[in-house]
Amino acid sequence: MRHLIPLLALLALPACATLPGDPMVDTLETRDWRQVATEGDRERLRNMSVTFDRALREARNAGFTSQVDALGALATPDAALPFTTMPNGNYSCRIVKLGSPSGSLAYVDYPAFQCRVRAERDLQGLAKLTGSQRPIGLLFPDDDLRQVFIGTLVLGDESRAMRYGADPERDMIGALQRIGEKRWRLLLPEPRFESTLDIIELTPIGD
Repeated sequence: MRHLIPLLALLALPACATLPGDPMVDTLETRDWRQVATEGDRERLRNMSVTFDRALREARNAGFTSQVDALGALATPDAALPFTTMPNGNYSCRIVKLGSPSGSLAYVDYPAFQCRVRAERDLQGLAKLTGSQRPIGLLFPDDDLRQVFIGTLVLGDESRAMRYGADPERDMIGALQRIGEKRWRLLLPEPRFESTLDIIELTPIGD
């Protein structure tokens, strides 16, 4: 985990209506997400296809089959298209929570929130700017079908993000995939809060 510390500075950005300040990845030594992610997060991402199937099954078994079917490609495990980098800017981000590991509601579809993508030197940062649960982190290159998101979760009225690796309950890892023209999804397996899988649909604001 020798490459973890340089990432922490970036993830301490304020969680407000913008991502202020200069990019803070000057000392980040690697672009290999495997050297940045914790062992637990690497396992979560490795098991994502199993988690996706379980989340769909839990939602359907709870009586939400029609809602899941209506999501189309957003909730189709193999819907990823050849990846194209998201342009920097503001995004509408709709969150769908699937599955219920703790007995909570097995399907929740929230109205759109606001997210932002911005340059962080040769990487990009992605942050959810509004709402009570706000992931913030970095996007790392991976393969032809995805980028890997590594970050932490900001809650409620907190004004700063917790450092990645400081609390496994706040650490987040996910796969950013393209599922259509100017349409991406961020899959967050086992996010620790409420659901088995979170799906964030991202579309540029104004397009």
